[in-house]
Amino acid sequence: MDLLVLDSVTKRFASGPEPAIERLTLAAARGEILGLVGPSGCGKTTTLRLIAGFEAPDEGEVLIGGRTVAKAGSREFVPPEARGVGIVFQDYALFPHLTLEDNVAFGLADLPAAGRRVRTREVLELVDLGSFGARYPHELSGGQQQRVALARALAPAPALILLDEPFSNVDAELRAELREQVREVLRATGTTAVFVTHDHEEAFTLADRVGVLNAGRLEQLDTPEVVYHRPATPFVAEFVGDADFLAGTVTEAGIATELGAFPNPDGLRAGTRVRLMIRPDDIGFAPEPGGHALIVRRDFRGPVNVYCLRLPSGQRVHASQPSTAIFEPGTRVRAEAELLHVVTFPAA
Repeated sequence: MDLLVLDSVTKRFASGPEPAIERLTLAAARGEILGLVGPSGCGKTTTLRLIAGFEAPDEGEVLIGGRTVAKAGSREFVPPEARGVGIVFQDYALFPHLTLEDNVAFGLADLPAAGRRVRTREVLELVDLGSFGARYPHELSGGQQQRVALARALAPAPALILLDEPFSNVDAELRAELREQVREVLRATGTTAVFVTHDHEEAFTLADRVGVLNAGRLEQLDTPEVVYHRPATPFVAEFVGDADFLAGTVTEAGIATELGAFPNPDGLRAGTRVRLMIRPDDIGFAPEPGGHALIVRRDFRGPVNVYCLRLPSGQRVHASQPSTAIFEPGTRVRAEAELLHVVTFPAA
C-alpha cells in the first residue's frame, strides 16, 4: 500500500486567477524518495504545504498511511502536528539560541528526559554530527545546518519527510556530497520522502521517481531515466535537459527529417507531421567544406562543448563535442544524428 496518496487535488488562491494546483494525482510508496521539479510558480511548494497540512485542498483528498488527512467538502482535516510528517525547510528554521541537541530534541517533548537525550544523540550520529551537540547553529557551515534540520525532522521517527528546496542554500561544490548524505540517511531509516527542487539534475540524483509540474499540473511522473529519455510532453523534454525539435513527416520507410530518416516505433500513420525530439548528445558532426550545416556558436561547459548548428532550412540544433574539440563559428560541417530513443510529438 502506498504511504502517501494525493487524489485529484486542486488548490486555489484568491491572489491568482488560475489554480496553484489542479487535479493533482500522485502516490509515494513506503521508503520511496519522490522528487517534484518545475519552474518557479508551478505549484511545488503548494503541494508540500497540502501534504503537511498548512493548506487545505479545495478539491480532492490527501491520504497518509491509508488515513484521510484532508478531504475537500468534508470536515476531515488532520492538523499538521498530528500527521506524522517531518519537514525540512529551505532556510533550515533552526533556533539560534538553542544548541544542536536542544534543536533536535525540540520535537520530542512527549519522551522522558532520558529518552530525549538518547534519541537526540542517535539522530545526530546518523547525520555525522554526534560530537557537535553542544554547538549553536551559527557555529556550523550551511551543509552542517542542513544536516541538523534533517536530524530534527527525523527525531520523532515520522513516516514521511518533506524537503523544500533542501540544497538551495548550500555552495555548489557541497551539494553533491550533501545529496549523497541525505540519500544514505533516508535509505538507512527507510523513511519515505518528498522533496521539491527546480534543479532536474538534483532530482535525478536523489529521487527514485521524478514528477514534473507545469502551471499546477503534473505532466509526467516516472523514473529519472524515463523522464529524460521518453518525456511525455515537449515541456518535460525541455525542462529536464537541452532539447531541440526537428520537423518530420512519417513515411513508409520511417520518419523523414532534415537530418535523415528515423524509425517509427509508435506506428504512426504515413503522412503524419511530427516534431522529433533531439538532444545534443544525439548529434555528431565533422568539418567539411561543403557541409550542409554551419556552426553558429560554441558554448564551453567544462566537460563538453555544445555547438549551435544552423541547418539549410534555418532550423538550429545543438550538438555536443568533447571539451578539446574546438571549431570556430562559421565552419561548415556534416551533421548526423543517431537516436537511441525516438520520441515524437504532434506538429505545432
